[in-house]
Amino acid sequence: MKRYKAIILLLSLVSTTLLAQDVLRYEPLKLRPDDAATRPAPQLAKGSHLQVFVPSLPYLYVSHAINGALFRPANNERGWKYDLATTHRKLDDTTYEFTLRKNVQFQDGTPFNADMVVLNMESFKKKPFVYSKLHEVFDYVEKVDDYTVKFHLKQKYGVFLNDVVWLQFYTPKYLEFNGWNGKPNCPNLSTPGPYGIGPYLLTEGYAEGDRQTPKVVLTANPNYWDKNYPKIEKITVYTELDSNDAKNKVLYQEGQLDITPIAFENKLETILSPYGKLVISPSTDNYTIHINMRTGNPQLLNKNVRVALNQAINQANLLYFTFEREGEMSPIAISPNFPGVREAMRTIQPYSEVQDPYLPKNQARLKQILNGLTLKVLTQERFMFLWRGLEYQLSKVGVKLDIEVTNSEKVIFKQLLTTNAGKNTKSWDLLIWGNDDWFFFHPWTEFFIYRTHNVWSTVAPDPEMDNLIEEMFKMGVDEAGYQEIVFKIMKRAYDNAYNIFIPTPNKVFAVNKEVIFTPYKMASLPLWEIELSQSHPSIRQGKYPEELKKPVEIVKKNF
Repeated sequence: MKRYKAIILLLSLVSTTLLAQDVLRYEPLKLRPDDAATRPAPQLAKGSHLQVFVPSLPYLYVSHAINGALFRPANNERGWKYDLATTHRKLDDTTYEFTLRKNVQFQDGTPFNADMVVLNMESFKKKPFVYSKLHEVFDYVEKVDDYTVKFHLKQKYGVFLNDVVWLQFYTPKYLEFNGWNGKPNCPNLSTPGPYGIGPYLLTEGYAEGDRQTPKVVLTANPNYWDKNYPKIEKITVYTELDSNDAKNKVLYQEGQLDITPIAFENKLETILSPYGKLVISPSTDNYTIHINMRTGNPQLLNKNVRVALNQAINQANLLYFTFEREGEMSPIAISPNFPGVREAMRTIQPYSEVQDPYLPKNQARLKQILNGLTLKVLTQERFMFLWRGLEYQLSKVGVKLDIEVTNSEKVIFKQLLTTNAGKNTKSWDLLIWGNDDWFFFHPWTEFFIYRTHNVWSTVAPDPEMDNLIEEMFKMGVDEAGYQEIVFKIMKRAYDNAYNIFIPTPNKVFAVNKEVIFTPYKMASLPLWEIELSQSHPSIRQGKYPEELKKPVEIVKKNF
């Protein structure tokens, strides 16, 4: 509750009443409850249309609305629940058995069964995703009967169930002309058509890690196996909007946009707007700022320089003033909400908590080490709020930032994913992206950038770190030794300052007042669960009632 006192204090100064004696009296602004859920629209109401902006990892956020896997993301302790599987058993360290859901069909009418699982995994073997180690340890799938399969691995792989969430199944037709993409990211949303099993069909556009259309359109799947979903006829997902324009579309231009993440500084404006409400949730997301130790400024190979850059950053000030307390400090920019991470943070503290970077003696020392360093930054426009804070703090020790801005995440990934091999076409020293939790409550979401032979890593070769990560792959989060290996990976990244360490964020959204929405903590937007009220502009007849334009209480989820 403390983090919201500042907002409530400001709100108390907004509403005024002019007395007969011409004396201005300040009264607290009254916020009405979020009551959209009390007047839900019927399921698949005619014309119902949701519009969202997903600036980071859109292919991950919308994937499970289109495709089906054995597990699907869920807002629970383990991060998943059953989807196309109904039960599973770990038979031994390398064998997992799954019972498949019956009476399920793909969007084109093709039956889903054990044969489809085998066919898909044979396709996966030819061109697998390579962001984890699954492509190295997966052996084959055995059909036990029409609705039972066994996955066989080559070695113990403790994170297998996290990968299962992304083993999504496609029709034979899709596998024939496209197959698994063999890219360092997943899943396949490469072309529109009835190729998945999810509650929505991809009917326009595409979204993959390295390419996407500015707009992706989804329509309700009439043959979805769970008749409770979907809730809405049509969903439009935008991937490349200007963040300020997106915010204004939700707050002031009814019918243009329904959900967008916002800069933390826009919270009060959102509360006071006629059409928007503020939705906040803790998360397992990270903002990852890579240091280019491959093709960047040669001075970044010097550990003392990297450490000095991090020592110059005052995380507490970033959290309070730039993040407006929407997040938590972190020693290596990894969410404390992952298993084992908060325990490690009892020993590993952010550099600015160890020594004050603003003390004159510390600033003099840092200036001497950094020696007027100029760094080239590549960023999406949505992160400029953060770079303004970092630019100010680093300028105090003589560091200058040359910032290149883009609205498109694919521009970021094109450079990031070619740097490990020295093939990036833009010169950059620092690069940021929204590394939201796509591995579902597992720190691999952040650790994978430290696997130095992986295309996602811009860290110079480090065999010791690579070996630590190999050990982590073998362990489940509940196994003995897991917390120790998490600590060792974090400590090595911290000691070597392998990236720029900043706080980790809460999820903060501007949402249309007539949208019923509970965000997930991780990188999944539960489009199939979102509902509209009868007063939503895509459904109602007539103007929006003035009474409903009044400010709504902050909607806090998952706290």
